[in-house]
Amino acid sequence: MQLSIITNKNSWFVKFGKELQYNLEKLGHQVSFVHFISDVKKGDICFILSFSKIVNELTLKKNINNIVVHASDLPAGKGFSPMQWSVFEGNNHIILTLFEAIKEFDAGPYYLKDSVVFEGFELYEEMREIIGDKIVEMCLNYVNNRSQLVPKKQDGIESFYKKRSFVDDEIDPSKSIIEQFNHFRIADNENFPLYFFHGGKKYNLKIFRDNTDE
Repeated sequence: MQLSIITNKNSWFVKFGKELQYNLEKLGHQVSFVHFISDVKKGDICFILSFSKIVNELTLKKNINNIVVHASDLPAGKGFSPMQWSVFEGNNHIILTLFEAIKEFDAGPYYLKDSVVFEGFELYEEMREIIGDKIVEMCLNYVNNRSQLVPKKQDGIESFYKKRSFVDDEIDPSKSIIEQFNHFRIADNENFPLYFFHGGKKYNLKIFRDNTDE
């Protein structure tokens, strides 16, 4: 089959996209890994993974199937940064949905659902590694079993996560670290560090786990 993978050029998912490409090519498929909508080729499947731009209908028509994997139990948790919001809410059991991209946002029929379970100590980078591996696994599962998979209509209570912004990374210095630990866990140290204000000054915070005793 002719397959495409489209991912943001600077996305955390790039290395996983390359891993997916490698595994698909080992199965005998022709795979193009691209970062721009204009580079999507006509073919059988286009995987749209960690890609922030809206893929227009003309591009969707280039492939028979256009597949997205979203880290929530759709239709619950549509929108942005579902893993971060879910962990922030205290959840360590993250369901992922592999579904067909359509014009409407996160609304297409789904083919597969799977999940990962965090132990509760993992920080942002570690959780992304686990999620990335699961996405690759689900995409390979879809390709290998595509002819037997029947699309199912999303069913359940719909909810949306908003796009995370600067205000969502503020810590309350009057609360304990333990009270806010899940907020620390989802912090992107490099791009969007946590911060707090004290005495009219802004302070950034970064968190790392000490693995010397592991």
